[in-house]
Amino acid sequence: MLNYFGVEQGTFVNIISELGITLLLFTIGLKVKLKNLIKPEIWAGACMHMGITTAVFAAIIFGLSFIGLNFFSDLDWLNSLLIAFALSFSSTVFAVKVFEDFGEFNSYHGILAIGVLIMQDIFAVIFLVFAAGEIPKIYALALPIILIIIKPILVWLMKKIGHGELLVLFGFFVALVLGAEMFKFVGIKDDLGALIMGILLSNTKKANELYQKLISFKDFFLIGFFLSIGLIGLPTLEHLVIAIILAALINIKLIIYFLVFTRFKVRVRTAFFATLGLSNYSEFGLIVIAIAVSTGMIPADWLIIIAIALSISFIVSSPLNAKAHKIFAFSRKRLKFFETKIRLEYDKIFDIGDAEILVFGMGRIGTAVYDQLSKKYGKTVLAIDIDNNKVLTHKIAGRNVLHDDATDIEFWESVQRDHQNAKQVKIVIFCMDNFNAKLIAIDRLQTIGYKGSIAATGVHDDQISVLKRLGVDAAYNTYTEAGTGFADHLCLTIPKKL
Repeated sequence: MLNYFGVEQGTFVNIISELGITLLLFTIGLKVKLKNLIKPEIWAGACMHMGITTAVFAAIIFGLSFIGLNFFSDLDWLNSLLIAFALSFSSTVFAVKVFEDFGEFNSYHGILAIGVLIMQDIFAVIFLVFAAGEIPKIYALALPIILIIIKPILVWLMKKIGHGELLVLFGFFVALVLGAEMFKFVGIKDDLGALIMGILLSNTKKANELYQKLISFKDFFLIGFFLSIGLIGLPTLEHLVIAIILAALINIKLIIYFLVFTRFKVRVRTAFFATLGLSNYSEFGLIVIAIAVSTGMIPADWLIIIAIALSISFIVSSPLNAKAHKIFAFSRKRLKFFETKIRLEYDKIFDIGDAEILVFGMGRIGTAVYDQLSKKYGKTVLAIDIDNNKVLTHKIAGRNVLHDDATDIEFWESVQRDHQNAKQVKIVIFCMDNFNAKLIAIDRLQTIGYKGSIAATGVHDDQISVLKRLGVDAAYNTYTEAGTGFADHLCLTIPKKL
């Protein structure tokens, strides 16, 4: 709309856009575990998908050049390959937002999708380096040594600066100065520098706290990125038609994603949700096209076309991801045909044994609930968390914890099937941080006809109202309950003065 009324893209929007992308990659790096990237389904899956998608799309685009369609007729096979390469990327911005909203960032499908996106980002940076015709400066070889030296210093600083505004400023300094500017200085793409600095701090104790501090800033600055897309140019009807054609090709892209993931023995559910999170075109693909246009490799009209196709892909992908769990529940029996008999060891449904009380979400509240109940009921209490690293930590501490997902309909059906003639689960307690995940999990319980008790936590009064309306037997406001619990503790421990 701004474009239509004559507003031009200025320096301010460009700066805000660049800040958004840089902070996005830094925050992604804070969540990355390098051991995940070396899994074949991630690095090999990303390579296979990009190779197959680029080849298929290039053949389609080059084929369209023979029918005389405007903007296609002037394309040769190299132009077609370049456009196809740009379209093979999926949006990091979109996927991160989807998995954050549903609390699935640390789920297997979240890890799989984010891992693939990081591999794609690396491919994009490599392309940008070669397309710009600049090679890193010789002192870029010193970067590994510099990173090794500064890591303990940064970790020490994180411990000393507390939890307030200095932590936020520290995050900006590491992302924008030590990350982006230092790497740019040695001739390496600044965005890659931000990603690497985030990975450098990803295994530290305060990494998650720093991530939470920067989320709002990252979301705000990304507004500039989306504004910059709209301000690229005013589309014509022909631009729109071609963009719709390209948007339709996403169906092929999704099929390739799904088939590649399942061939690596990934469970159909994991492959489905990862694929749906990647069901779009990418901001990095747009950057690739922008570089190609600036160097005269392809006509400028393609920048507008790709921008529209990107926007269409977001508009279509958003409601699909919002309804992802319902779509999977409806189609999973048909999709099961593609699942391999032997699946990855870590991507399977676990047996809950004879557990009668299930506690989902092993954060501070969930851990306190589990510890208290296990003292009274022993091994009949089982904790379940979506984050495998958290599960391993609790197992080392001696807790009875399994990795699984409260929103997994197959998990609940296995519980129903395996326990219909034995001990039934009597109490399910949802302590996950993400409220949307709780709502989906409650729906899963109602789907299987669960007759036991349900308890859940919330942090706002309206959330408590929603939980009660859905039939939750015990809905607790964690802030209110914490205050009440503290008051009770004071009454028991402080002698009466009056």
